[in-house]
Amino acid sequence: MDLLDRLLRHDAWTTRQLLFRCESLTDEQLDREFDIGHKTVRATLDHIIFNVEVWSSLMAGHFTRADIEKLSPGQSVSNLIERLDRAAADLAKVSRAVAQRDGWDDRWVDTLDSPPAEKSYGGSIAHIITHSMHHRAQLLYMLRRLGLEELPEGDVLSWEQQAGL
Repeated sequence: MDLLDRLLRHDAWTTRQLLFRCESLTDEQLDREFDIGHKTVRATLDHIIFNVEVWSSLMAGHFTRADIEKLSPGQSVSNLIERLDRAAADLAKVSRAVAQRDGWDDRWVDTLDSPPAEKSYGGSIAHIITHSMHHRAQLLYMLRRLGLEELPEGDVLSWEQQAGL
């Protein structure tokens, strides 16, 4: 497995593990406000997944500002898991296409920026993965404050061990 696949699989797996841990939370717990990030567990999970959805679609060249309205926040954990699975597959597809053509430094236009701005594929893919990691750390804080125990650390080596790699 190359480094890109390792990072993409770890990223999706770790977010999925946190979603699985959230299945036992009540709506009140999912929506309880904290003094960090996007304030709630549900909003933070939605934000992570939303970013993967939007950035993957933008880099693939088939996303517009109107498409944002089709993505609805505040959904059930099972719906968030379904969205994550689709978004992770889309990100992997875009990322592998970039890797196959060695297009890490190629540019694409982010039409959601005002004005639209060019970004590199490599920087964008790295941003998505590190952005998710940043917000997962915030989720771990919130979940600990909610009293959840035995949360995944979320590091790549723990993922490798659990995945049998």
